[in-house]
Amino acid sequence: MPSKVRWGVIGLGNVAKEWFLPALLKAENAELGALASRSPEKLSQFVEMFGLPVKTYSDYTHLLDDPEIDAVYIALPNALHKEWTIKAARRGKHVLCEKPLALKADDCREIIAACRASGVLLMEGFMYRYADRTRKAQELVLSGRLGEIRHIDSCFFSLASKARGNLVDPALGGGALHDLGCYPLNIVGLLANDKPVSISAEAVPFNGVDVVLSAVLKYSSGLLATIHCGWVNESRTLDTTIMGTEGTLIVPRTFRGEAGFLSLITPDGEREEIPVKETDMFLEEITQFSAAVLGRPALLNSLEESVQGVEVMEEILKKAGIRP
Repeated sequence: MPSKVRWGVIGLGNVAKEWFLPALLKAENAELGALASRSPEKLSQFVEMFGLPVKTYSDYTHLLDDPEIDAVYIALPNALHKEWTIKAARRGKHVLCEKPLALKADDCREIIAACRASGVLLMEGFMYRYADRTRKAQELVLSGRLGEIRHIDSCFFSLASKARGNLVDPALGGGALHDLGCYPLNIVGLLANDKPVSISAEAVPFNGVDVVLSAVLKYSSGLLATIHCGWVNESRTLDTTIMGTEGTLIVPRTFRGEAGFLSLITPDGEREEIPVKETDMFLEEITQFSAAVLGRPALLNSLEESVQGVEVMEEILKKAGIRP
């Protein structure tokens, strides 16, 4: 059995450049085999940037037909995830697809069915799930130290200057919820471990997509969760507050991997700072997925969660008036 998974990367945007490829080059059980982009300039830039003798393809299909590639990372615009994940699966490639897996829940189910029929692994790329801060927050909730969880508030706001191109193109699956709000929604789903029974939402529209959005999710347990996302100014805010009957947990920089602290506040005002270690989230994600491809024990994000998350996003966008 091989000791490393040979990866192909399809789509050379900022996430691939700044996060995924640097992490892939550090992974002990994975290696970069090929890059694919329809932009010759990007291909040349990436080869020069990383200084690697790597194969390049200007046609995604040619990369998928490469017998030396075991798995692919799909970082294309959201509207292209379904098409290229299914094509990859039918060519026997394991797929790590950036979030959201698809724009409709039925498309998610079709993708999953195609991957299972071809006997390949599939995972949606929520890399923050591998961070130490996420693990510790989940452990604290499950431990009962917060009591019964009654409210979660989570937000992800990014730079207003990024609200352009693919990110605000409705034909490509743009919008703040798909790009940013899926993270708060995902951590709420992780902690609630349930599907909401009712949803309300409001959004600020632009060019047919949401550029600022807030939603309220109510669960059968009595939990009320709020998520917020958008491009407002030139700062990033990505924090989560979890309130229970026995205390409140504040998770700063929720979707990042740097070292820091969680703050646990008791009802009488005592504060405990819980340290979190720095985590290379993409490296952990790649390592875990590659381990699974190699038939070794691994921790993978649930595909059932992926379907549920897209179902909820569809309903949020309807309630916010972004989708009919």
